[in-house]
Amino acid sequence: MARKLALLLVCMCILLAGCQSAEKTACKTAEWKNLFDGKTLNGWKASENKGTFSVRDGMIVAAGPRSHLFYVGPIQDANFKNFELKADVMTKPGSNAGIYFHTEYQETGWPSKGYEAQVNNTHTDWRKTGSLYAVKDVNESPAKDNEWFTEHIIVQDKRIIIKVNDKITVDWTEPEGFKLENQPGRKLSSGTFALQGHDPKSVVYFKNIMVKPVR
Repeated sequence: MARKLALLLVCMCILLAGCQSAEKTACKTAEWKNLFDGKTLNGWKASENKGTFSVRDGMIVAAGPRSHLFYVGPIQDANFKNFELKADVMTKPGSNAGIYFHTEYQETGWPSKGYEAQVNNTHTDWRKTGSLYAVKDVNESPAKDNEWFTEHIIVQDKRIIIKVNDKITVDWTEPEGFKLENQPGRKLSSGTFALQGHDPKSVVYFKNIMVKPVR
């Protein structure tokens, strides 16, 4: 009887240790990680017109001809599938930008892989901030120029949620076999993030760029 009781206690200790280990792993997975150090573009790589992006006062500034700034840093080897991404954004009047996800570095053109969460409060493009560009569009911006707002992107398997200042603007599940006309790369897979510098007249600021990888 004593031997059985001792064996039971050992099993319970092993089980408890395993649970604690799993909890620690889950907590570690759930940590927010900064993608931008607030001082440099270390871990980021710009495409064409590399001078479009600069760092000032703790912000990434997008101002200049078309360019995209891709995250190429060490976190998850810059390859994310399920995640939450948050960025504080501010636009000047008439400006356009975006945040790409599940994308990959390309030297020229608009990123052909992945999706774009739109940033546009008063630019002439009718697709406004909080849109899943050309897939699930918002025609009235929930944010304003010259004011910081938070864009929050959540991807879980086939579901995409976009929030602006905690307000859901998109909640969309990619259907099986989804194809966007003339844009075959617009689909969920995995990849990195990219900030968009849209055009010479657009000035957009990004800061507090954080990711939380999830299972």
